[in-house]
Amino acid sequence: MRPTHLTQHAENVWLSTVNLLPGFTVEVVPSIASTNSELMRRAREGSLDPVLLAAEEQTAGRGRMGKGWHSSRAGQSLTFSLALPLSPVSWSGLSLVVGLSLAEQLHTDLRLKWPNDLWLYQRKLGGILVETASVGQGAEGRRLVVIGIGINISRPEVSQLGAVPEAAPGGMPAMPPAGLAEVCMGQTAGETLEAVVPALVRDVLRFESEGFGAFAARFAERDTLFQQAVRLSDGRQGLAQGVDASGALLVNIDGLVQAITSSEVSVRPC
Repeated sequence: MRPTHLTQHAENVWLSTVNLLPGFTVEVVPSIASTNSELMRRAREGSLDPVLLAAEEQTAGRGRMGKGWHSSRAGQSLTFSLALPLSPVSWSGLSLVVGLSLAEQLHTDLRLKWPNDLWLYQRKLGGILVETASVGQGAEGRRLVVIGIGINISRPEVSQLGAVPEAAPGGMPAMPPAGLAEVCMGQTAGETLEAVVPALVRDVLRFESEGFGAFAARFAERDTLFQQAVRLSDGRQGLAQGVDASGALLVNIDGLVQAITSSEVSVRPC
């Protein structure tokens, strides 16, 4: 395959990561429906090998709660999935750790919107989808986790979004997505991949042994919802109060602070 902006960096990604994940491989494909779906398919067939699968183009990507994530033209976005066996005491907060790791490697201005979005200047820059699959028979607590990541390198044009962004509550027009080029001018998708993967693997492995609590203070520094009025997808509204030790969102609703898990609702600023 002719070298591309991703393949040119694949070897460096492998060299900087293989010592952390023995047997680790890096694959780059020109086009795929969904990197997460492909790695989940392999997991269901019994594959345990740690692998990073990156795509120049993703045509049927998936986001949280069934939302789509489609990459634009090659080089204008970065889409990849990381699969590795993991057995944490608790899975709670993993998507927050992934977002935090990415933000810390990308730019100081990036913020985190609970539970799985990267934000730049109050606009969505990227998203995260975490899925797990059972590994073999009788493997207590051992699962393969597949972490899917999509990051806009260039700011997508409305014509590339496939649909008009959903309006915010109250009828206010939704803000268009952001692009990393706004703060990292000239940085390519391949350079971005090389910048984030080693730290991401280290942070996920630390999460396995120490849980979300080891990252809570760092997450708080980038929590864009803190002390913001928020609306939950079930209609409730309240004031966000950060997250607890498990990564659940704390929301003051009518004077009572409630812990909200990502499996229950989605959340957006009012």
